[in-house]
Amino acid sequence: MNKQLLQSAYSAWSAAEPLRARRERYKKYTYGDQWSDIIPDSRGRKRSEYDTIVRSGGKPLTNNLIRQLVKTIVGRFRAISEEKGLYADSRISTLAAENELPELDSRLLEEFLISGCAVQRVSSETRYGTEGVWVDNVDIRKFFVNRFLDPRGRDIDMLGMLHELSFPEIASRFGGGDTRRIESLRKLFATLEHDGAFAGESIGEPSGNPAFFCSSRAGRFRVVELWTLDSAEKRNGKRTDFTFRWHCRWLAADGTLLGEYDSPYAHGSHPFVLRFYPLTDGEVHSFVEDVVEQQRCINRLIVLIDRVLSSSAKGVLLFPRNQMVDNFSWEDITERWASADGVIPISGLGQHLPQQVATTNADTGAYKLLELQMKLFENISGVGDALSGRAGVNAKGAEMYNTQVENATIALADIFSTFTAFTQARNSKACASITRGECVRDMP
Repeated sequence: MNKQLLQSAYSAWSAAEPLRARRERYKKYTYGDQWSDIIPDSRGRKRSEYDTIVRSGGKPLTNNLIRQLVKTIVGRFRAISEEKGLYADSRISTLAAENELPELDSRLLEEFLISGCAVQRVSSETRYGTEGVWVDNVDIRKFFVNRFLDPRGRDIDMLGMLHELSFPEIASRFGGGDTRRIESLRKLFATLEHDGAFAGESIGEPSGNPAFFCSSRAGRFRVVELWTLDSAEKRNGKRTDFTFRWHCRWLAADGTLLGEYDSPYAHGSHPFVLRFYPLTDGEVHSFVEDVVEQQRCINRLIVLIDRVLSSSAKGVLLFPRNQMVDNFSWEDITERWASADGVIPISGLGQHLPQQVATTNADTGAYKLLELQMKLFENISGVGDALSGRAGVNAKGAEMYNTQVENATIALADIFSTFTAFTQARNSKACASITRGECVRDMP
């Protein structure tokens, strides 16, 4: 039974591999690594764009507009949060202070813009000797959920996350203070650490991804937190009813059950809060995804302009040989030419005089195209000068500027509203996260 559940968790995690791959690409673009895409070169060999450009004699230059775009939106969110007092509500002010929610939400908004996914875990537990309600951002690379279509997530019946726990954490959480049980746990995880390369063979996945079954950090072990919406049949005379409950199981990488319990929270649900954006037919398409291709075009145009400028004639002097006078070398001509008040004598022979060659219009078309792409970038993202704080403000134009900012914010209203709905759902779950006690089951 538990191995089947682990298999289901692994299948859900594996199904999200395309999403994680896109997120990794968009993250690279956001933080400046914009030449890593693999493309075929002139001979059909697969290379990174960086290597392809370098091998052709170019310089992979980057003008990272995406990072500034993300920073602008996060900054605007912080301003709106301050203006509307989103964290000043008396019900959550203590929660916000203890968990540093403004900082936590700002970092999560970055993730939301990059991947289209926002996931937090709200739990009531004791940490470092202090009991309280804790909010944590969940790494989307370690999160799994069944395919769902409802943007509110109301058709979710299985979800969870991968943990990397030290043995003292495992013993404290699942040992129950029992010496024999702690020793059994020690032997179990020592075996799993030694045979970690099995990567899924215990559940019939010989080619299973080690990232799911093995911890990525030395001295820590993979533990899977799995929540399922279980049903139970109840008979009252001739009537049959079904009840539903959220049930949690903690599993080792081989499917061994470490502990289980029904939802201990007053809300009766799992501890996760999530929003995937925009979730059309179950698909996620992030904000950054919309501007990646524009960023690629801008980078390529910058490289093109750099090539044109580096290969164009810039003040080249054409000096006919028959115009050179005696006792005057080419070095002398070069030195005089570079001097601001230099004089170069010529023989006066021949029809052609020395002349300077400079290309002035070779890159005009590229500059115009770059300007167009920059404008398209602003139009597609919806973040223009006013929202970025680049528009000039004076006493007469302050009202107009505020109007421009408000109009610019409308383009991002959907993103802000969705993320705000997420934070409100988080706050509601946090206020209801009053523990009813956990039940840890003995190891089989």
